[in-house]
Amino acid sequence: MHPSILLCLYANMSLRYNVDMDGMRDIEQLFKGLADVTRLRILNLLLHGELCVCDIQYVLDSAQPNISRHLMYMKNSGLVLDRREGQRIYYKLVQPTEGARRQLFAYLRASFSEIGEFAQDSRKLKKAIDTGSCTVSEWSPYSALVTAKTPGTSRPLRTHPNAIQSHITSKLS
Repeated sequence: MHPSILLCLYANMSLRYNVDMDGMRDIEQLFKGLADVTRLRILNLLLHGELCVCDIQYVLDSAQPNISRHLMYMKNSGLVLDRREGQRIYYKLVQPTEGARRQLFAYLRASFSEIGEFAQDSRKLKKAIDTGSCTVSEWSPYSALVTAKTPGTSRPLRTHPNAIQSHITSKLS
């Protein structure tokens, strides 16, 4: 074989290896972002849609600096996006369009409905919205992931079956 061909083959293998390492780093960051109960509780709330820091603070009954610190960690881990509107900062989940992240969010979504503290947080958020204590004006259970579009199509991205969606919604009512 010609030496330059071997070099090209080696370069392609090296590139492929780096892509795999980047994927591993992404998964590592994702799990670091989830490695705290407060961050899991925040993720559970953000599954219902975009929320202001003050709404999350109200539901979790925690100090604003504590909530903001966790949200910043989640943002740096690639879990959430933020936007500023005047004095308020709103956070929402990054839309999972790829396999592993999408499956992880679907798993967490189903699991949160079965764990008392997470279901209680969701009920408290719903009540805050219903009574006007929240900046969000409409209760949209688990809408953050369902409304995303599958890339390249106009159909909604489904993160788990409708049967689980109905089960979760009925538990929160």
